[in-house]
Amino acid sequence: MAGQEVSNKQVVLKDYVVGFPKESDMEFKTSKINLKLSEDSNGILLKNLYLSCDPYMRSRMTKHDRPTYVESFVPGSPIMGYGVSKVLDSRHPDYKAGDLVWGITGWEEYSLISSPQLFFKIEHTDVPLSYYTGILGMPGMTAYAGFYEVGSPKKGDRVFVSSASGAVGQLVGQLAKLNGCYVVGSAGSKEKVDLLKNKFGFDEAFNYKEEKDLDAALRRYFPEGIDIYFENVGGKMLEAVLSNMRLHGRIPTCGMISQYNLEQPEGVHNLFEIVAKRIRMEGFIVFDYYHLYPKYLEMILPHIREGKVSYVEDVAEGLESAPAALIGIYSGRNVGKQLVVVSRD
Repeated sequence: MAGQEVSNKQVVLKDYVVGFPKESDMEFKTSKINLKLSEDSNGILLKNLYLSCDPYMRSRMTKHDRPTYVESFVPGSPIMGYGVSKVLDSRHPDYKAGDLVWGITGWEEYSLISSPQLFFKIEHTDVPLSYYTGILGMPGMTAYAGFYEVGSPKKGDRVFVSSASGAVGQLVGQLAKLNGCYVVGSAGSKEKVDLLKNKFGFDEAFNYKEEKDLDAALRRYFPEGIDIYFENVGGKMLEAVLSNMRLHGRIPTCGMISQYNLEQPEGVHNLFEIVAKRIRMEGFIVFDYYHLYPKYLEMILPHIREGKVSYVEDVAEGLESAPAALIGIYSGRNVGKQLVVVSRD
């Protein structure tokens, strides 16, 4: 039976990006989509509600010479990213119309997902649905896996978080406090520093843009050195941190946002610190830890419901605001987790 055909507004990447991305690297297209799946389909048809803007998406805008952990976007096709969606039609045994899900979807009003293995069904709707783009979605799992599984925290550890007011950092700091650690965060504005101290409960925080000497700043806040550095930034910050790490320190390496838009990435000149101090620096990708998602929800949901953990979102309204919202995260324009509302129902 043929279904209703509707127009579908999409955000499309025009071409691969070199250097800092611009809104004009993306454009809007409108296609048609049938709201009824064909009998031979094994997929699901989604209405997209919330889209997530995440730093790793910059890598997908580049054409890579070698295989990398996530494929490049296809110019002329919709940008893909994490989102919260409602199932309108399903030919897949695990999903039915009306289900709410989160996973990788298109930057468009409606998406046809032909193999929906990487979606999670949303069972808990007593918390904001948008949280599944953040604290209850990929960024939340990133914070949890990086801090606990890679960072191996102990009570009393001294923890430093860079890009600390972002989607991942704000949660890492709060998990560290719940674990009995001393926590300091860096961010790029007074407003963000105030948030870290007053809303998220960091012991200290500083604006890295106001520090002429990052090494001296870290010595000020960590006179006895750093046990765990949750790495989101790379570059000069990583270099300063290595000089301030303690023996057997751990560096869960989540991202390096300071490097994403550079045509020539910066070097780090003191890597021998890793040897001298027996530091363990380990990169990780959240996909490898999704089997822990039920365990994570069990831990985090009570904290959210009891108000022990806060989460700040920066919400852009409408699909037309998506390109600007995405570009904004690379200059720190967002305060908290950046997301885009496509539709609220």
